[in-house]
Amino acid sequence: MAVTRAQQPVVPAPVRLPVRSRLAHPALLLAGILLVALNMRACLAAISPMVAEIQRTFGLSATASGLITTVPVLFQGVGAPLTPRLTRRFGAERVVLGAVLLLGAGVLLRVLPSVYALYFGCMVIGVAIAVLNVSMPGLVKREFPDRAATMTGVYTTTMLVGATFAAATSVPLEHALGGGWQASLGAWSLLALVAAVAWLPQVLRSRQERAATAAAAAPAAGPGRAIEGLWKTPMAWQISLFMGISSLLVYIVVAWMPTILADHGMERGKAGLVFAFSNLLQGVGAFLVPLMAGRMTRQRGLAVSMAALNGIGIALLLAAPVSGAWAAAAVLGIAQGGSLGLGLAFIVLRTGSAAGAAQLGGMSQAIGYVVAAAGPVGAGALHQLTGGWSATLVVMLVLSAVVAVAGWGAGRNRTL
Repeated sequence: MAVTRAQQPVVPAPVRLPVRSRLAHPALLLAGILLVALNMRACLAAISPMVAEIQRTFGLSATASGLITTVPVLFQGVGAPLTPRLTRRFGAERVVLGAVLLLGAGVLLRVLPSVYALYFGCMVIGVAIAVLNVSMPGLVKREFPDRAATMTGVYTTTMLVGATFAAATSVPLEHALGGGWQASLGAWSLLALVAAVAWLPQVLRSRQERAATAAAAAPAAGPGRAIEGLWKTPMAWQISLFMGISSLLVYIVVAWMPTILADHGMERGKAGLVFAFSNLLQGVGAFLVPLMAGRMTRQRGLAVSMAALNGIGIALLLAAPVSGAWAAAAVLGIAQGGSLGLGLAFIVLRTGSAAGAAQLGGMSQAIGYVVAAAGPVGAGALHQLTGGWSATLVVMLVLSAVVAVAGWGAGRNRTL
């Protein structure tokens, strides 16, 4: 499975694009990136404490309830391969703006009084997040070429801070607004609107840089050879599997951790706090791990360590779901945030240009989120079949070992 340098495709030298203009100060760029990042997980995490209420509202089964989390993840896999083509056609800045507006629309669709609108809104949210997931590494690679790993940690941490805040405030927001789960979830469309306004200066700047962007992207796109070669490269598949299975574990926790704890006797409000605590510590892992990765030539040990921590956290949930809940939440938070940050860091560390990062991001997230989509619904179905959570947690332990193997390959010192 090793890739020799002779097997690697020859890629033209990357073209560094301009990063500043009179229309977009670097501080505005950073603020825009952070506000966009805040939206990228918030609307998914906000729904987790509300699953039981949504289930009662529409009379859904456990498997159908799992689809509320699964559908956005599945459509992230569907939307990811389209994003490099969209960015070449319209420019990354315009694509990000469109995705943020689409995300806000999906949030509003999801709270309409119809189960069909609920799932269609989830589909729209998934596509919008997919576009942002693939666009952001390329933007970071282009705008911060000398600090790409550090900036990956910054925006990944911000993304998880948004998720933590959403998870912790969903129930209080429901009470404050007095409109049930619909008002609580619908309020997150305002955050998307704020991010869209903050991103407008970048769209204005992109008019000046469209020619340079097209010139840099054209050689990488070529007649399709670079993309085809990427799909035949073992390391690209290893990065994709590392991201995919790590994300599968994350989304099972997002969808079912409060329910697992509540089913073992923990009070619902406390279960939500444990979940929020885990999300909070994901931000620590998401910031520190990419920072460490950027200072290493190889990240094999780091990847295996994240997989091992995942396994330890899952084992704690299996052995002591209530008494060990806080410890499990802490370990899983560090491991899952670190795995997410490391997966995104692999995209910028294993490529030599913004266009290459977009292509690898499109492939890895297309595969990754299709794999991850099986997590919430599969866990729900397995729970329904067995009447408990032990079988699900054992499967998660096995998958942690697979993550370690994929991470060992992805952490090699190679450039695609």
